[in-house]
Amino acid sequence: MLPFDGAISAYHETQAPEAVRAAIAGADKDAILAPDFPYDEELGRKTYERDLEALQIELVKMQAWAKRSGARVAVVFEGRDAAGKGGTIKRFREYLNPRGARIVALPKPTETEAGQWYFQRYVAHLPGPGEIAFFDRSWYNRAVVEHVFGFCTRAQRAHFFAQAPDFEKMLVEDGIHLVKIWLAVGRAEQLRRFLKRERDPLKQWKLSRIDVEGLALWDEYTEAIAETFALTHTAHAPWTVIRSDDKRRCRIEAIRAVLSGLSYDARSEEALGTRDPAICGGPEFWHG
Repeated sequence: MLPFDGAISAYHETQAPEAVRAAIAGADKDAILAPDFPYDEELGRKTYERDLEALQIELVKMQAWAKRSGARVAVVFEGRDAAGKGGTIKRFREYLNPRGARIVALPKPTETEAGQWYFQRYVAHLPGPGEIAFFDRSWYNRAVVEHVFGFCTRAQRAHFFAQAPDFEKMLVEDGIHLVKIWLAVGRAEQLRRFLKRERDPLKQWKLSRIDVEGLALWDEYTEAIAETFALTHTAHAPWTVIRSDDKRRCRIEAIRAVLSGLSYDARSEEALGTRDPAICGGPEFWHG
C-alpha cells in the first residue's frame, strides 16, 4: 500500500504541470531533468567515488584539527523537500567520529518551545569545542515552511528576519564557523524523487503530509525562498547555493564549500579541487 493513499502518484498523474510530467516520462535514470542544468547526465561513478574519497579524507583531517584546536563548526543545510539534504549530510559524516560530528534534525516544537524565543531551541544544539554540527533544516523553517503552510504569523516571520542576521553575527563573532548551504532542486527532479520514495518500502518513512501538500505550493515556496535570500544573505553569514539535480555533483560541491572556508592542518589543495561555478554560487545563482 502506498503512503498517503498514493497521493504523490495522483498528483503526478492529474495535477503536475505537463512539462514536468513530460520530463519525467521521457528520461532515463541517469538523465538530468532540468532543461537549463549545465550537464545532461549525472557525474560518472568512477569520478564521483574518486573525488568523494579524497574529500572525505580531508573531512577526517578537518575533524582532527577541530578536536585539537577546539574549533566549532556549524553547517546549515536547507532546500526544498527531496533536495538531497539527508544524503549529502550522510556523505559528510560517513567516516567522521560520530562523537564529535552530529546531526541536528529537530521535530515540531513542543508547546513549551513554541512559547520560547524562537532561536532558543537551536542554541542548545550549537557545536561545543571540537564539535561539528550538521543542521538538517534549521531556524530557517520559519522563513519558508512555516510561512508557506501558515504555521507562523506574518509578524512572527518579520520578527525572525529582523533577528536572524544579528543572531548569526553573534555566532560568528563568538568563533563559530557557520556555513549555510541551500540545495536547489528542479521541480521535475523533486517529483521524480518523491515518486521513487513512494514506491520504495525502505524510503517511505521519509515522506510526510507536508511533502504531499507542498507539491502544489511550488510558487509559494519560490517566493518565500527569494525573500529569505534577500534578507539573510550577509557578509558574515552568506548563503552557498548548489544545484542538486545531480546528487553526486551536489555532494562534492557541498563538501568543498565547507572545507574551503576552514584553515585546518595538512589541508590538501589538490584534494579540495576547485568549485564548479556552473552549479555552485551565491543567491544570484538561484533561479526558483
